[in-house]
Amino acid sequence: MSKREEITRSASVMSFAILLSRVLGFIRDMVLARYLGATGLSDTFFVAFRVPNLLRELFAEGSMSSAFVPVLTEVSAKKGDEEARRLTSITFTFICVSAGIVVILGIIFSPQIVRLIAPGFQSVEKLRITVLLTRIMFPFLLFVSLAALCMGALNVKKVFFIPSLASSWFNLTVIICVVVLTALTGKPIIAAAVGITIGGFMQFATQVPAFLKKGYRFNLNWNFSDSGLKKMGRLVLPTTIGLAVSQINIFVSTILASYLREGSITYLYYSMRLIQFPVGIFGVAMGMAVLPALSRHAAMKDMRSLREDFSYAIRMLFFITVPSMMGLIALREPIVNLLFQRGEFDYTATQGTAFSLIFYSLGIWSIVGVRVVVSAFYSMQDTRTPVIVAAMAMLLNILLSLVLMGPLNHGGLALANSIASWANFSVLFFVLRRRLVSVDGKRIIRGFLKILAASAVMALIAWALLRGHIWQESGYLAKKSLYLGATILLSGVVYAGCCKIFGVEELSEVLRLFKVQK
Repeated sequence: MSKREEITRSASVMSFAILLSRVLGFIRDMVLARYLGATGLSDTFFVAFRVPNLLRELFAEGSMSSAFVPVLTEVSAKKGDEEARRLTSITFTFICVSAGIVVILGIIFSPQIVRLIAPGFQSVEKLRITVLLTRIMFPFLLFVSLAALCMGALNVKKVFFIPSLASSWFNLTVIICVVVLTALTGKPIIAAAVGITIGGFMQFATQVPAFLKKGYRFNLNWNFSDSGLKKMGRLVLPTTIGLAVSQINIFVSTILASYLREGSITYLYYSMRLIQFPVGIFGVAMGMAVLPALSRHAAMKDMRSLREDFSYAIRMLFFITVPSMMGLIALREPIVNLLFQRGEFDYTATQGTAFSLIFYSLGIWSIVGVRVVVSAFYSMQDTRTPVIVAAMAMLLNILLSLVLMGPLNHGGLALANSIASWANFSVLFFVLRRRLVSVDGKRIIRGFLKILAASAVMALIAWALLRGHIWQESGYLAKKSLYLGATILLSGVVYAGCCKIFGVEELSEVLRLFKVQK
């Protein structure tokens, strides 16, 4: 199997697992929308949920991928599996200590954290509930950090499916907790918070059998002076800062939205969740799949292969995510209506969510692009450059948010985020091109423009097919599912046909890969 086919197969396996997780994630959000609606109560939950989400990015999935995987890959290749297992035990011990301390401090200082991220919350009762929810969800950090350790170790062993499936267990646990505990206690918001923490534990526990099967152990090793851990520390510090910068963009939106009318935070949350569907299935999967391959090329100083694999990965991502972007924009209201409009979530909430979805969707291509570009920098153990560029993008996001929230309300906050992501990707791409001399830039841009044209034709047809008052009403679930499903399938056919007409070469590569796998 060629390196390209290996990357694509790994990404496909993870995409399937992540697809399942995202579907369960949407069911989870449908349950939350049903019980919490889009009110001041739901705003308190989503503000509190920002904290474990931030910590997950900083201390778990993001930093672990960027630091642990390249270093463990290098140690395994140069010093053998036994040394790799020893480094894993040291990292496990360090995570238990550091994450445990952060959890304790977070529970103690939850009131201060809530006031920082939601200064617009003036009600004493609203603040009290948000603080309580934050404290309940803080232990999630420890569990999800250990889950990320297992994921990174298994990815190095080329095991992708089980780690990618772990978040499905998280979503399933949250769903069960909300339904069951609400029936028992009558307090859905507390049930949701408890579900987040228990779900984090399940995300870790479901990877343990595979982790042990590959020879790893949860031994305590206090050798924090180990050279491998120090190298991870040097890599993870700027990475954590960079991830903090990207998360500040979300926090800026939360802070500013707390000054807008009630429901704005919830609208932003649900629209962000919708764009995370293609970002997670394709962007995260490709970023994780390509990182070990790029790390091997960098360790062996094979820059030619690194350039080729990078170009291939990003072109394939654009082929999939650009039509996703255009499809979400064209079908925004039917999608939000079908998924969320029931119970406390009414048509006004659908309109508010669909409005911000337009602007968030515009940034999908650049968000997934950044995932792969940053993986290329990480593979060369350069975590400094992405931090600097992300900081610049953060400042741009803050400035644009303040300017655009006036005329566009919460939609302006979403648009600012997308424009900042465009800038982030563009600058990183330019710097990487200079670093590697060439990254097939003209081929990538030419393909992107052709894909955009094909996607625009597809989106126009999809929009024309699903116009009507039925998408303003609740109910008719089966009928709406049939209409939307058929339209999406037809849109896929139209897109493929347009790609064929416009000469999009990525279509041929996808078809060739299907033939190879058959």
